[in-house]
Amino acid sequence: MKVDLFDFHLPEELIAQTPLIERTSSRLMVLDKEKGTTRHTVFKQIKEHLKAGDCLVLNDTRVLPARLFGEKEGTGAKIEVLLLKQLEGDSWETLIKPAKRVKEGTRIVFGDGKLSAVCTQTSEHGGRVLEFQYDGIFYEVLEQLGEMPLPPYIKEQLDDQERYQTVFARERGSAAAPTAGLHFTEQLLEEIKELGVHIAFITLHVGLGTFRPVNVEDLNEHEMHSEFYQMTEGTARLLNEVREDGGRIISVGTTSTRTLETIASANNGRFEEASGWTDIFIYPGYEFKAIDGMITNFHLPKSTLIMLVSALAGRENVLNAYREAVEEKYRFFSFGDAMLII
Repeated sequence: MKVDLFDFHLPEELIAQTPLIERTSSRLMVLDKEKGTTRHTVFKQIKEHLKAGDCLVLNDTRVLPARLFGEKEGTGAKIEVLLLKQLEGDSWETLIKPAKRVKEGTRIVFGDGKLSAVCTQTSEHGGRVLEFQYDGIFYEVLEQLGEMPLPPYIKEQLDDQERYQTVFARERGSAAAPTAGLHFTEQLLEEIKELGVHIAFITLHVGLGTFRPVNVEDLNEHEMHSEFYQMTEGTARLLNEVREDGGRIISVGTTSTRTLETIASANNGRFEEASGWTDIFIYPGYEFKAIDGMITNFHLPKSTLIMLVSALAGRENVLNAYREAVEEKYRFFSFGDAMLII
């Protein structure tokens, strides 16, 4: 299958640069995955499309303020560091700009010495392994010195960094937000529970590989980066009960989808307590084993995310819906509007 099959025209002005003041006021397109028909509403009305016995599955990962600005010791050269993945102890896989200034043995200093790091390993495309030194608790130091790593298509600064966190974010570790969850407030989640809809949480720490462009013509040649996931025994039990009772499992976001499908695929369609690394790549032709529906944002042309959505709802249905979204001037990407596929 060719990557160009997932291309569409997106005017740049439709890329949302800032979040709406009220999380639930974003627009919502409801796509019937069987018929291909669409309805237009607002996110706070999503309750109308949920039924008692259904289960929403949310990703409770918390985005790290993972962008650091420091200086190369000895020269004062400016260095930008993006934390990608914790390896062991205080050792992190990172991206460095400009990478040519950082070789093995290079020391970088941040925040007048509150934090420092030594490069212990180099790789291509700006990848570096850094070993950090600090006093106190690393995450507290990071909260003081780090900035939120907004996607490159967002050009404006974020006044309130919590707007790039879901209201249920609790497990630190992501390099990017699970953006479909940004539309929920605690009040809306309570109202959904009052309908008899179950709420379940899983964790997948989003890596930047999720947003990496597909640079091959044939999808069979694309390799996904691996990301850490976790499901508790309680969540697994709840999801199995929902399935047995005839309820729908509706994932909130592509990250929740990938986690659920990874676990169900390994357990003959059932859910089990599990943790590990997944590099699952879902595109048309994939047979879903875990979910019945999905809440998601509007994604980049030719991205792995629109491919996943197309696997669930059909490529033609999705591209038609996206063309309609463009015509109706929906807001796209991380701070944009939402789609419910059922």
